Amino acid sequence: QVQLVESGGGLVQAGGSLRLSCAASGRIARINSMAWYRQAPGKERELVAGITRSGTASYADSPKGRFTISRDNAKNTVYLQMNSLKPEDTAVYYCYVDEVATITQRYFGVWGQGTLVTVSS
Repeated sequence: QVQLVESGGGLVQAGGSLRLSCAASGRIARINSMAWYRQAPGKERELVAGITRSGTASYADSPKGRFTISRDNAKNTVYLQMNSLKPEDTAVYYCYVDEVATITQRYFGVWGQGTLVTVSS
């Protein structure tokens, strides 16, 4: 069994920063690409940023230049550094892994439980 556990969400004023973390637990042998999505109230879930196993990052237009995604393969963890936060960044942020292999099994499309980020104006 593989679980993704996010942390680091909270309340911050506009212009502030937060760093989200997502740690994968289980008898993990390898994780492929990792990503962060977000879902604002009344809106669909959207991709924020993704990163390949080798570290190539990509971003949606909205957070580009303000957010940085990174990962630590030894810790099976992905991070999202969010700077210059805006009220429109308010959302539940979800960690996502497209493929993870344990010593006995492969899992596809694994989601974390989400962490709430609220940016006040």
